[in-house]
Amino acid sequence: MNALAPASGFDFLGSGAGRSPSLPLGRVQLVHMRQSLLVTARLRLYIIIGLFALAAGIALLKIAYLGFGGGGQGRTSLAEALLPPRGEIVDRNGTPLARNYPAYALWYNPRAMEDDGSALVKPPAEVAASLKAIFPDLDVERTTRILSGDKGGYILRRVLPEDANKVFELGEVALEIPREYDRHYPQGSLGAHVLGYVMENKEFELEGQFGMEQVLDERLSDPDTRAEPAALSIDLRVQGALEDELGKGMLSTNAKGAAGIVLDADTGEVMAMASLPAFDPNRSGVQHSPHIYNRATNAAYELGSTFKPLTIAAAIDAGVVSRLGKEWDASTVEIAGRRIRDLHPKGETLNVPESLVYSSNTVTARVADELGEAKMRKLMLALGMNTRTQIELTSRGKPLWPQERPNGTWSRLTNMTVSYGHGIAVTPLHLANAYATMVNGGVYRPATLHRLGPGEVPAGKRIFKASTSSRMRQLLRMIAIYGTGRSADAPGYRVGGKTGSAEKAGVGGYAQTLLVTSFAAAFPMDDPRYVVVIVLDEPRATLAARGARTAAYNAAPIVKQLVPRIGPMLGVRPHATRDVDISDLRFLVEGRR
Repeated sequence: MNALAPASGFDFLGSGAGRSPSLPLGRVQLVHMRQSLLVTARLRLYIIIGLFALAAGIALLKIAYLGFGGGGQGRTSLAEALLPPRGEIVDRNGTPLARNYPAYALWYNPRAMEDDGSALVKPPAEVAASLKAIFPDLDVERTTRILSGDKGGYILRRVLPEDANKVFELGEVALEIPREYDRHYPQGSLGAHVLGYVMENKEFELEGQFGMEQVLDERLSDPDTRAEPAALSIDLRVQGALEDELGKGMLSTNAKGAAGIVLDADTGEVMAMASLPAFDPNRSGVQHSPHIYNRATNAAYELGSTFKPLTIAAAIDAGVVSRLGKEWDASTVEIAGRRIRDLHPKGETLNVPESLVYSSNTVTARVADELGEAKMRKLMLALGMNTRTQIELTSRGKPLWPQERPNGTWSRLTNMTVSYGHGIAVTPLHLANAYATMVNGGVYRPATLHRLGPGEVPAGKRIFKASTSSRMRQLLRMIAIYGTGRSADAPGYRVGGKTGSAEKAGVGGYAQTLLVTSFAAAFPMDDPRYVVVIVLDEPRATLAARGARTAAYNAAPIVKQLVPRIGPMLGVRPHATRDVDISDLRFLVEGRR
């Protein structure tokens, strides 16, 4: 045997060249097979991954297509599908005022058992009675009418889960419990006249019917804008304090109604607005509530002596009153068969500061007479007293403008009576705007319920000189220290303002037993930031009001209680020694006291 011959089953460099000289042929084949299978598996894996990636890419493209509103008419975009059907409303600090919540409703579907030929197992009246046992406030007659018809419809819009289970236990398939979004006002009746309410239209979509819900309806419904909450100028904390104090004042005097406004004197932003009695926008049938009427923006009142500072400001501006110490005739004015007199005469003559402190009709009328009807009328027009007030709400009352001559002028008598707030009727918001103009340096800016950002405050229009505004701040503060506004003076907050008490006009003249009382104020008077207007409709002479019906005893005390509550919320802190400098005026009134 050749020693160089290969052993059986082995190959050296011959036909097996290139193979490992140490591996058997069977094992080599097995290695090749495994490598081939591994390559195949990897290829299949890559194909599967590629298919998944392709499917994911198509899905993402489709989502993007839908998200940007694609898909044609009749399709809902992804953005719209993910958002509630109506945007939120929040206060200036982001606190929710109106928002959507998932909720249950009770719906009657007359075609739920169409194959069987009958919708209800039991008679409609019996089913309605069973529902009444679950929902005590249910209108049985209305429910029976719905269950007897063939159109179906909502029986209730807000159903608790536990009550829904009780409905299921009745075994009536036609009584369905659809889950949907419900508009909810988490603060209840707070700020209801500002917010308003919503109702469903024929397409079962929510539509604003009142207040800012109506004003912002398009913005709150549009998918492009409803994702961002609509911020109002209202501060919920201030709103709560206003409604609380206004409600206490209204109850303590047995008043028919009340209105209150807190207004930023520099920007025109409404920090709070209240009308009492209020309504709850969460309640069904809210559109039938008798309290929807907004007294702050819709009710026109003769606001009496609150107009006197406006008259004096116009006279100072025009140079008619240049020397405050000048004595004016304070005797009864007789003109055109009418007599203008003071409720509590203080002497034969009064200077201007005294006329405001003692609320003299006669001196104010004589100042207006010297000012002239053209300038007085021009002031009232500039303050918008002849038109609906400028604010976003649709509920805006039209003022009762005095009768004019054919040439568009006032009579001498009209000019005199308007000077002290008679013969002209405006809303509380008109008065708030006018006082803000008078104390903020003399610039008129319309009121707004939108929160204004930096640079969004309108320039406004100048009505009074800055020097006149400065003088009026002194005079208003003097009224709160020495005059009818003493009961509104909140220690440390430098309140200034003027009372107003006017008989209500009715058929056949004025009703001497029915008053509208008001107090228009600003604080702090050394640097006025906020205006407060309080109005009481038909207050009574109760024990809480010390047996009196005038504003000094009912409207002014509300301001005294309110200002210390809202001041810190609005960044105004009390100061024990800081005040308005009235040293050049004090001796003009202290001498007669």
